[in-house]
Amino acid sequence: MAQGPRRPLFYFGVLATGFVLGGFVHSLLRRFLPQGPAKEIFTWSVTPTLGPVHMDLLVVSITLGPLGLDVSLLALVGVAIAYYVARSIF
Repeated sequence: MAQGPRRPLFYFGVLATGFVLGGFVHSLLRRFLPQGPAKEIFTWSVTPTLGPVHMDLLVVSITLGPLGLDVSLLALVGVAIAYYVARSIF
């Protein structure tokens, strides 16, 4: 069965669901795994940051940031699982 292109909202929903579920599992393992190599591997994460960004619009001055995104190994696994589940359902 051939399928047409998916809507961008579908991909955004799959990404958001995967990151939330992966982050939840990441937090659970960080809390309950004993110290050791398994905890180090499964709870490893990278946090890229952007900012602070300063905008001076003469009337209003706004400073945003720093904004960070915590990406872990389990968050990426969650995205992959969410994609395969969504692909099999739809």
